[in-house]
Amino acid sequence: MSTITLREAQATLPELVRRLASGEEVIITEGDRPVARLVPATPSVEARPVARLGALRGTVLSMERFDDPAARR
Repeated sequence: MSTITLREAQATLPELVRRLASGEEVIITEGDRPVARLVPATPSVEARPVARLGALRGTVLSMERFDDPAARR
């Protein structure tokens, strides 16, 4: 993890992006105080589950049958 000033970060943004792409983290300071941390973005590799049509069939009561005790099972 390296530390650079805000001015250096503004002047060398393309180089910072290349360093992040290789997995390096960078701390940006303003004066002597850290103000930001740049970390490489991680692509989302999780696949979203495929919704099954009709999976909730029978779990929702319509308003016309709301008071019907036989419909609540």
